[in-house]
Parts: sequence; structure tokens; C-alpha cells
Amino acid sequence: MIPSHKQRGSTLLVALVMLVLLTLIAISAMNTTTSNIQMVGNAQFREEANAAAQQAIEGIISSNFTASPAASSVAVTFGAASYTAQVEEPTCTSSIGLTNGELDPDIAADAACLGSGSASNTGIMGASGVVAASAQSWCYQQNWDIRATVADSNTGANTAVHQGVFTRVPAGTACP
Repeated sequence: MIPSHKQRGSTLLVALVMLVLLTLIAISAMNTTTSNIQMVGNAQFREEANAAAQQAIEGIISSNFTASPAASSVAVTFGAASYTAQVEEPTCTSSIGLTNGELDPDIAADAACLGSGSASNTGIMGASGVVAASAQSWCYQQNWDIRATVADSNTGANTAVHQGVFTRVPAGTACP
């Protein structure tokens, strides 16, 4: 048996070591939590910037952008956050003539292309008075590429979004 006077203070020393270890673990956990919160916040800012760019592109697409394509700056607000998306000039990548067989008369944009073919002496009518499916329609399909970027100085979020879209245009409309 060890005399009790040699054991004095060993409990205090072990308790202090354990206290230091627990303090280091708590500090490490707090640092990890802070880093994770910053990463989640940055991911949220980036997703908001992506959504702002996409919303700006949708706004351009919903207008008659093919008539006079031009670059624009679009302000987008999400709650308290607001972003400015820079939309580059839409680029026409191709213009393809459509045949009547490629059109669906139940879709309004396609019906307008066929509607002009039902007039007499257009060369589109078939022998039985039905629109010939293999004949050239009165519309082209144009494919466009639209690109928007968002660079927010407050959050540091940067993003670029591309979207392709096709639209019906009257026959003979060339890509600008």
C-alpha cells in the first residue's frame, strides 16, 4: 500500500488535464460549427445568385427578344436580398425551316404556321384539300443561346447561367 502523503495532488493534476482536454474538444467543435455555418451561407448565396440569373433569363425569354436582341441588366429581389443579373445579347445559333409534318396544329404557335398554308394557291395544299405534311411550312425554328451572369459584391457570389431556347419565327427570318 502506498502512503497517502505521496498521493496528494494527483487527483487535482488528473482533473486539470481532463479539463484542458475537454476545453480543447469544445473549442474544436465550435470552430467546426462556425466553418460549417459559413459554408452553408455561401452555398445559399450562390444558389440565390443562380436563381437570380435564371429569373433574368426567363424574363428575357418571355419578351419578344428575337425582334431586337440586346444585352440588358435585370434587377432581381429575393426577400431582403437583391441581385443584378447582366444578360448578354442573345445569340441565334441556327434557323431551320420546318415542314408541315413537324408542326402540331393543337399548339397555337404551330397552328399559325399551318393556318397560312390553308389558303389557296400557296403550294402547301395537298390534292385532297389537306395540308401536305412534307411541304415547307411558313415558319422556321430558331435556336438561341442566352447567358446571364451575377456577381454580387456584398456576398461574393459569382455565377453564370446558359440557357438554350427555340422559338418559331416567320419563314425567311434570318439569324441576326
